[in-house]
Amino acid sequence: MKNEKIALNGICFGEILWDNLPTGRQLGGAPLNVAYHLNRLGIHTDLVTRIGDDQDGDDLVALSQELEVPIRLFQRDAVYPTSTVEVHFNENRDVQYEIVYPVAWDFISAGERERKAVRHADFFVFGSLSTRNEESYNALRTLLAEANYRVLDVNLRAPFYDKERIFELLRYANLVKMNEEELTHIATWLGLPDHQTDQGKVEQIIEFFDLDEVIVTYGAAGAIYYHRIEKFSYHFPAFKVEVRDTIGSGDSFLAAFLSQRCSKDRKVSTEEMLDFAATLSAFVTQSAGACPTYDASTIHRFQWKNFLNGEEVNSR
Repeated sequence: MKNEKIALNGICFGEILWDNLPTGRQLGGAPLNVAYHLNRLGIHTDLVTRIGDDQDGDDLVALSQELEVPIRLFQRDAVYPTSTVEVHFNENRDVQYEIVYPVAWDFISAGERERKAVRHADFFVFGSLSTRNEESYNALRTLLAEANYRVLDVNLRAPFYDKERIFELLRYANLVKMNEEELTHIATWLGLPDHQTDQGKVEQIIEFFDLDEVIVTYGAAGAIYYHRIEKFSYHFPAFKVEVRDTIGSGDSFLAAFLSQRCSKDRKVSTEEMLDFAATLSAFVTQSAGACPTYDASTIHRFQWKNFLNGEEVNSR
Protein backbone atom coordinates (compact mmCIF):
# COMPACT_ATOMS: atom_id res chain seq x y z
CA MET A 1 0.00 0.00 0.00
CA LYS A 2 1.37 3.41 -0.97
CA ASN A 3 1.07 6.26 1.49
CA GLU A 4 -1.42 8.96 0.55
CA LYS A 5 0.39 12.17 -0.37
CA ILE A 6 -0.45 15.13 1.86
CA ALA A 7 -0.52 18.76 0.70
CA LEU A 8 2.47 19.68 2.87
CA ASN A 9 6.16 19.85 2.28
CA GLY A 10 9.11 20.28 4.59
CA ILE A 11 12.87 20.69 4.70
CA CYS A 12 15.31 19.14 7.15
CA PHE A 13 18.83 20.52 7.51
CA GLY A 14 21.94 18.81 8.80
CA GLU A 15 23.80 15.59 9.16
CA ILE A 16 23.51 12.35 7.22
CA LEU A 17 25.90 9.55 8.10
CA TRP A 18 26.66 5.91 8.60
CA ASP A 19 26.07 4.65 12.15
CA ASN A 20 28.59 1.86 12.72
CA LEU A 21 26.68 -0.45 15.04
CA PRO A 22 27.90 -3.71 16.60
CA THR A 23 25.58 -5.48 14.13
CA GLY A 24 26.77 -3.53 11.08
CA ARG A 25 26.34 -0.05 9.62
CA GLN A 26 23.01 1.74 9.29
CA LEU A 27 21.92 4.98 7.67
CA GLY A 28 21.65 7.67 10.33
CA GLY A 29 21.59 11.29 11.44
CA ALA A 30 18.66 12.95 13.21
CA PRO A 31 17.67 15.19 10.24
CA LEU A 32 17.76 12.18 7.91
CA ASN A 33 15.60 10.18 10.34
CA VAL A 34 13.02 12.96 10.59
CA ALA A 35 12.96 13.35 6.79
CA TYR A 36 12.56 9.59 6.33
CA HIS A 37 9.54 9.39 8.63
CA LEU A 38 7.87 12.47 7.17
CA ASN A 39 8.18 10.99 3.69
CA ARG A 40 6.82 7.66 4.92
CA LEU A 41 3.84 9.60 6.31
CA GLY A 42 3.17 11.14 2.90
CA ILE A 43 4.79 14.56 3.45
CA HIS A 44 7.38 15.40 0.81
CA THR A 45 10.46 16.41 2.81
CA ASP A 46 13.85 17.25 1.36
CA LEU A 47 17.13 17.04 3.24
CA VAL A 48 19.77 19.75 2.88
CA THR A 49 23.01 17.93 3.67
CA ARG A 50 26.50 17.22 2.35
CA ILE A 51 28.32 13.96 1.73
CA GLY A 52 31.81 13.06 0.55
CA ASP A 53 32.76 12.23 -3.01
CA ASP A 54 33.52 8.67 -1.92
CA GLN A 55 32.08 5.16 -1.75
CA ASP A 56 30.34 5.84 1.56
CA GLY A 57 28.64 8.80 -0.10
CA ASP A 58 27.60 6.72 -3.10
CA ASP A 59 26.14 4.13 -0.74
CA LEU A 60 24.23 6.82 1.18
CA VAL A 61 22.69 8.11 -2.03
CA ALA A 62 21.69 4.63 -3.15
CA LEU A 63 20.08 3.73 0.18
CA SER A 64 18.34 7.10 0.49
CA GLN A 65 16.79 6.54 -2.92
CA GLU A 66 15.74 3.04 -1.91
CA LEU A 67 14.09 4.50 1.21
CA GLU A 68 12.39 7.19 -0.92
CA VAL A 69 14.17 10.07 0.80
CA PRO A 70 14.61 12.84 -1.82
CA ILE A 71 18.26 13.49 -2.70
CA ARG A 72 17.93 16.63 -4.84
CA LEU A 73 19.43 18.85 -2.11
CA PHE A 74 22.32 16.50 -1.26
CA GLN A 75 25.65 18.26 -1.82
CA ARG A 76 28.98 16.57 -2.63
CA ASP A 77 32.32 17.50 -1.07
CA ALA A 78 35.62 16.75 -2.83
CA VAL A 79 37.73 17.37 0.29
CA TYR A 80 35.93 16.03 3.37
CA PRO A 81 34.62 12.46 3.74
CA THR A 82 31.14 11.16 4.29
CA SER A 83 30.29 11.13 7.99
CA THR A 84 30.59 8.02 10.16
CA VAL A 85 29.64 7.51 13.80
CA GLU A 86 30.68 4.73 16.16
CA VAL A 87 27.59 3.64 18.13
CA HIS A 88 27.81 1.92 21.53
CA PHE A 89 25.09 0.62 23.85
CA ASN A 90 25.23 0.65 27.64
CA GLU A 91 23.68 -1.96 29.93
CA ASN A 92 20.27 -0.23 29.70
CA ARG A 93 20.35 -0.35 25.89
CA ASP A 94 20.70 3.44 25.75
CA VAL A 95 22.82 4.76 22.90
CA GLN A 96 26.20 6.52 23.07
CA TYR A 97 27.81 8.11 19.99
CA GLU A 98 31.41 8.75 18.93
CA ILE A 99 31.11 11.31 16.12
CA VAL A 100 33.97 11.89 13.67
CA TYR A 101 35.00 15.52 12.97
CA PRO A 102 35.39 17.18 10.48
CA VAL A 103 33.25 15.59 7.77
CA ALA A 104 31.34 16.71 4.69
CA TRP A 105 28.20 17.93 6.49
CA ASP A 106 30.31 20.41 8.45
CA PHE A 107 30.59 22.34 5.15
CA ILE A 108 26.99 22.63 3.94
CA SER A 109 26.37 25.63 1.68
CA ALA A 110 23.19 27.62 1.06
CA GLY A 111 22.73 28.75 -2.52
CA GLU A 112 19.66 29.96 -4.35
CA ARG A 113 18.40 26.40 -4.87
CA GLU A 114 18.39 25.75 -1.12
CA ARG A 115 16.93 29.16 -0.27
CA LYS A 116 14.10 28.73 -2.77
CA ALA A 117 13.24 25.29 -1.39
CA VAL A 118 13.07 26.62 2.16
CA ARG A 119 10.93 29.59 1.13
CA HIS A 120 8.34 27.22 -0.34
CA ALA A 121 8.37 24.72 2.55
CA ASP A 122 5.69 24.67 5.24
CA PHE A 123 8.25 23.91 7.95
CA PHE A 124 12.03 23.83 8.38
CA VAL A 125 13.61 21.37 10.83
CA PHE A 126 17.15 21.94 12.08
CA GLY A 127 19.30 20.54 14.88
CA SER A 128 22.08 21.85 17.06
CA LEU A 129 24.70 19.23 16.11
CA SER A 130 24.91 20.46 12.51
CA THR A 131 26.12 23.88 13.74
CA ARG A 132 29.38 22.60 15.26
CA ASN A 133 31.32 24.06 12.31
CA GLU A 134 30.98 27.71 11.34
CA GLU A 135 30.48 27.08 7.62
CA SER A 136 27.38 24.92 8.08
CA TYR A 137 26.12 27.29 10.76
CA ASN A 138 26.38 30.27 8.41
CA ALA A 139 24.43 28.30 5.79
CA LEU A 140 21.79 27.46 8.38
CA ARG A 141 21.38 31.11 9.36
CA THR A 142 20.90 32.01 5.70
CA LEU A 143 18.13 29.43 5.38
CA LEU A 144 16.49 30.32 8.70
CA ALA A 145 15.93 33.82 7.32
CA GLU A 146 13.80 32.24 4.55
CA ALA A 147 11.88 29.74 6.70
CA ASN A 148 8.16 29.99 7.45
CA TYR A 149 8.01 27.78 10.57
CA ARG A 150 11.26 26.90 12.34
CA VAL A 151 11.58 23.67 14.32
CA LEU A 152 14.67 23.22 16.50
CA ASP A 153 15.58 19.69 17.55
CA VAL A 154 18.04 20.20 20.40
CA ASN A 155 20.65 17.48 20.01
CA LEU A 156 23.45 17.90 22.54
CA ARG A 157 26.40 15.68 21.67
CA ALA A 158 29.56 16.39 23.68
CA PRO A 159 31.87 18.07 22.92
CA PHE A 160 30.01 19.68 20.01
CA TYR A 161 27.88 22.29 21.77
CA ASP A 162 28.13 25.33 24.02
CA LYS A 163 25.74 27.68 25.79
CA GLU A 164 26.13 30.60 23.38
CA ARG A 165 25.40 28.59 20.24
CA ILE A 166 22.39 26.80 21.76
CA PHE A 167 20.97 30.14 22.94
CA GLU A 168 21.39 31.58 19.41
CA LEU A 169 19.48 28.63 17.93
CA LEU A 170 16.68 28.89 20.48
CA ARG A 171 16.09 32.50 19.50
CA TYR A 172 15.39 31.44 15.90
CA ALA A 173 12.83 28.75 16.75
CA ASN A 174 9.04 28.63 16.77
CA LEU A 175 8.86 25.04 18.06
CA VAL A 176 11.59 23.36 20.12
CA LYS A 177 11.93 19.66 20.93
CA MET A 178 14.30 18.62 23.70
CA ASN A 179 14.67 15.71 26.10
CA GLU A 180 14.79 15.85 29.89
CA GLU A 181 18.58 16.06 30.05
CA GLU A 182 18.68 18.86 27.48
CA LEU A 183 16.03 20.76 29.45
CA THR A 184 18.25 20.51 32.53
CA HIS A 185 21.25 21.87 30.61
CA ILE A 186 19.34 24.87 29.27
CA ALA A 187 17.73 25.61 32.64
CA THR A 188 21.15 25.49 34.34
CA TRP A 189 22.63 27.83 31.76
CA LEU A 190 19.80 30.27 32.49
CA GLY A 191 20.49 30.02 36.23
CA LEU A 192 17.10 28.53 37.07
CA PRO A 193 16.94 26.82 40.49
CA ASP A 194 17.30 23.04 40.61
CA HIS A 195 14.21 22.66 42.81
CA GLN A 196 11.97 24.35 40.25
CA THR A 197 9.52 22.05 38.46
CA ASP A 198 10.10 21.17 34.82
CA GLN A 199 6.94 23.08 33.93
CA GLY A 200 8.28 26.16 35.65
CA LYS A 201 11.60 25.81 33.83
CA VAL A 202 9.92 25.41 30.44
CA GLU A 203 7.65 28.40 31.04
CA GLN A 204 10.68 30.59 31.78
CA ILE A 205 12.56 29.22 28.76
CA ILE A 206 9.55 30.02 26.56
CA GLU A 207 9.42 33.55 27.93
CA PHE A 208 13.17 34.16 27.71
CA PHE A 209 13.52 32.98 24.09
CA ASP A 210 10.07 34.08 22.89
CA LEU A 211 9.10 30.55 21.83
CA ASP A 212 5.63 29.48 20.70
CA GLU A 213 5.77 25.76 21.47
CA VAL A 214 8.03 23.32 23.33
CA ILE A 215 8.01 19.52 23.47
CA VAL A 216 9.97 17.79 26.24
CA THR A 217 10.39 14.05 25.83
CA TYR A 218 10.91 11.73 28.81
CA GLY A 219 11.55 8.35 27.20
CA ALA A 220 9.38 5.71 28.85
CA ALA A 221 7.56 8.44 30.81
CA GLY A 222 6.16 10.06 27.65
CA ALA A 223 6.24 13.70 26.58
CA ILE A 224 4.86 17.10 27.56
CA TYR A 225 3.75 19.68 25.01
CA TYR A 226 3.65 23.36 25.97
CA HIS A 227 1.86 26.06 23.99
CA ARG A 228 2.50 29.66 24.94
CA ILE A 229 -0.26 31.42 22.97
CA GLU A 230 -3.03 29.05 24.03
CA LYS A 231 -1.51 28.90 27.53
CA PHE A 232 -1.63 25.17 28.25
CA SER A 233 0.57 22.13 28.71
CA TYR A 234 -0.39 18.55 27.92
CA HIS A 235 1.27 15.38 29.20
CA PHE A 236 0.99 12.22 27.14
CA PRO A 237 2.42 8.95 28.51
CA ALA A 238 4.55 6.70 26.34
CA PHE A 239 3.03 3.43 25.21
CA LYS A 240 4.49 0.28 26.71
CA VAL A 241 6.34 -1.89 24.22
CA GLU A 242 9.25 -4.30 24.29
CA VAL A 243 12.26 -2.08 23.57
CA ARG A 244 14.56 -3.35 20.85
CA ASP A 245 16.63 -0.17 20.68
CA THR A 246 15.99 3.55 21.18
CA ILE A 247 17.78 4.81 18.05
CA GLY A 248 15.63 7.37 16.27
CA SER A 249 12.62 7.14 18.58
CA GLY A 250 12.70 10.87 19.32
CA ASP A 251 13.13 11.66 15.62
CA SER A 252 10.07 9.59 14.70
CA PHE A 253 8.11 11.30 17.50
CA LEU A 254 8.94 14.72 16.06
CA ALA A 255 8.09 13.68 12.49
CA ALA A 256 4.73 12.21 13.50
CA PHE A 257 3.91 15.28 15.60
CA LEU A 258 4.70 17.64 12.71
CA SER A 259 2.60 15.58 10.30
CA GLN A 260 -0.40 16.32 12.52
CA ARG A 261 0.56 19.78 13.81
CA CYS A 262 1.01 21.23 10.31
CA SER A 263 -2.05 19.58 8.76
CA LYS A 264 -3.91 21.86 6.35
CA ASP A 265 -6.83 19.52 5.68
CA ARG A 266 -8.34 19.33 9.16
CA LYS A 267 -8.00 20.65 12.67
CA VAL A 268 -6.14 18.14 14.83
CA SER A 269 -6.46 18.15 18.61
CA THR A 270 -3.43 18.15 20.88
CA GLU A 271 -4.34 14.66 22.08
CA GLU A 272 -4.48 13.38 18.48
CA MET A 273 -1.08 14.92 17.70
CA LEU A 274 0.61 13.36 20.70
CA ASP A 275 -1.24 10.05 20.37
CA PHE A 276 0.03 9.62 16.83
CA ALA A 277 3.55 10.75 17.78
CA ALA A 278 3.66 8.30 20.70
CA THR A 279 2.37 5.49 18.47
CA LEU A 280 5.04 5.93 15.80
CA SER A 281 7.75 6.34 18.45
CA ALA A 282 6.63 3.09 20.09
CA PHE A 283 6.67 1.29 16.74
CA VAL A 284 10.24 2.49 16.06
CA THR A 285 11.38 1.60 19.59
CA GLN A 286 10.27 -2.01 19.20
CA SER A 287 11.83 -2.18 15.71
CA ALA A 288 15.48 -2.51 14.69
CA GLY A 289 17.13 0.80 13.76
CA ALA A 290 15.79 4.31 13.23
CA CYS A 291 14.16 3.76 9.82
CA PRO A 292 12.06 0.57 9.80
CA THR A 293 9.88 -0.06 6.77
CA TYR A 294 6.19 0.77 7.22
CA ASP A 295 3.28 2.64 5.70
CA ALA A 296 0.16 4.27 7.10
CA SER A 297 -1.75 0.98 7.30
CA THR A 298 1.14 -0.62 9.25
CA ILE A 299 0.96 2.10 11.91
CA HIS A 300 -2.84 1.92 12.14
CA ARG A 301 -2.66 -1.86 12.64
CA PHE A 302 0.11 -1.47 15.20
CA GLN A 303 -1.91 1.14 17.10
CA TRP A 304 -5.05 -0.97 17.07
CA LYS A 305 -3.31 -4.18 18.10
CA ASN A 306 -1.34 -2.64 20.95
CA PHE A 307 -3.26 0.33 22.28
CA LEU A 308 -6.88 0.42 21.17
CA ASN A 309 -8.27 -2.95 22.16
CA GLY A 310 -7.81 -3.61 25.80
CA GLU A 311 -5.45 -3.19 28.66
CA GLU A 312 -3.08 -0.56 27.25
CA VAL A 313 -5.76 1.98 26.42
CA ASN A 314 -7.24 1.60 29.90
CA SER A 315 -3.89 2.09 31.61
CA ARG A 316 -3.10 5.46 30.02
